[in-house]
Amino acid sequence: MIHASSDLGSIRDLNMSYLMLARRVLASDREAAQSHLGLSAEMADTLMKLSPVQTEKLASSSQVLCFFRMRADAILAGLAGRGNKATVSAVTNDALLTA
Repeated sequence: MIHASSDLGSIRDLNMSYLMLARRVLASDREAAQSHLGLSAEMADTLMKLSPVQTEKLASSSQVLCFFRMRADAILAGLAGRGNKATVSAVTNDALLTA
């Protein structure tokens, strides 16, 4: 359950950080940014065209805009340090290759 203003404020801050990061990396290397962030060309265009007011409104929604793209629980567990050294190394390499 969301604790009203505190959690919604945290979601807004997370969303705003994500939107600013997405716009910054799209501006510097669009192709890599689309790949790393999992964005279509249309979504990238839309994000780059948002006005500051639209960006703030989007960030203020109750939905978290970013998501984990890891394909397996093992990747998350490995990155969190709950695997053996060889597993963590392999998982880290896999995560970098999918990024």
